[in-house]
Amino acid sequence: MYINSMNKTELVNSIAEKTGITKIKAKNVTDAFIETVIESLKKGDKVTLVGFGTFSVIERNPRNGVNPRTGKKIYIPGKKVAKFKIGAELTKL
Repeated sequence: MYINSMNKTELVNSIAEKTGITKIKAKNVTDAFIETVIESLKKGDKVTLVGFGTFSVIERNPRNGVNPRTGKKIYIPGKKVAKFKIGAELTKL
């Protein structure tokens, strides 16, 4: 089963078409949005878009795992990862 996906260029084109702005301006807005979300997450802040969802950072605990190629046990260190929790509008899909 193949699932269609929208890439950044298609997103920019859609934004430009829906807002009536140029593709260059739509790309600049999209890039600014992405940069702003990343900067906020790096500072440890959440970004909430009501109805759409919330971007946040969670801390993954270190754990032991297994290398699937060799079957050898390995240590996986903890790390921070981005998380997205869908909002009410997206749950209606």
